[in-house]
Amino acid sequence: MNILVCVKRVPQTGGRIVLTADGQAIDTRFLGHTISPHEECGVEEAVRIVEKEGGTSAVLTLGPAEAEDQLRDAMAIGIERAILLETQGGEWDPVSTAGAIAETIEAQEAANGRFDLILFGNEAADTGDYQVGVRVAVALGRPVINGIKEISFGDDRRVAFARREAPGGGWETYELPLPAILGVKEGLNLPRYPSVPGRLRAKKKDVERIALGSSPSGAQGLGAGEDAAYAASPVPGPTKLGLRLPAEERTAADVIGRGPEAAPAVVDLLERIGVLSK
Repeated sequence: MNILVCVKRVPQTGGRIVLTADGQAIDTRFLGHTISPHEECGVEEAVRIVEKEGGTSAVLTLGPAEAEDQLRDAMAIGIERAILLETQGGEWDPVSTAGAIAETIEAQEAANGRFDLILFGNEAADTGDYQVGVRVAVALGRPVINGIKEISFGDDRRVAFARREAPGGGWETYELPLPAILGVKEGLNLPRYPSVPGRLRAKKKDVERIALGSSPSGAQGLGAGEDAAYAASPVPGPTKLGLRLPAEERTAADVIGRGPEAAPAVVDLLERIGVLSK
């Protein structure tokens, strides 16, 4: 079983989010980076499948040179090789991203053999586009299902069975001929932590780098078809005006007050919520 996992470098969301001065992007100077929980499960699932079924695994991302860190994290838990589509800055929209990934997959398969299964996260943690995996599947002419929380294979390894939760409860099960593409969700498995020996091994592995431009044209890597026509149109799609942070919720301290004068109000609040009794 030959498996590719596509991941995206995203800011960690545990800290305070601050925007750049022009409001066009998140200021990541004081944020760490990771891959989204959905994609962590995709990496773990690829390692488990190869451990059980045999085969090879690879991880791919499109991003700046610093995204090598996320690729090495994936290799530290068992992914065998990594591919970095290295950008020189600027955002890549879903159309351009999918085009570059699809083109790279075709080149990789021509050189190394077909990927039986390609895994994406159900959606990216930062933009939530839900588009890239589907667009890659259309470009490659392969079946795709999103929202997957369980994967198994037929005895002849020619089909995959993918399950996802159905609206209102229960499960939907799909049978897909291989090769196929799946968008997986958090909960598919419990990802392992990279071990120290795993990190040391990953540090010694090579990362295959493919240089991309700094400002993607919408038609890059798309070839002929609907997406290329869309990208080449005078108005290629929505234009981002800017980002806006949501209003902060008021805390109990803001409502009650501060200092010794707030003590009676604190006691009154604790009595009202049932923590204290008169």
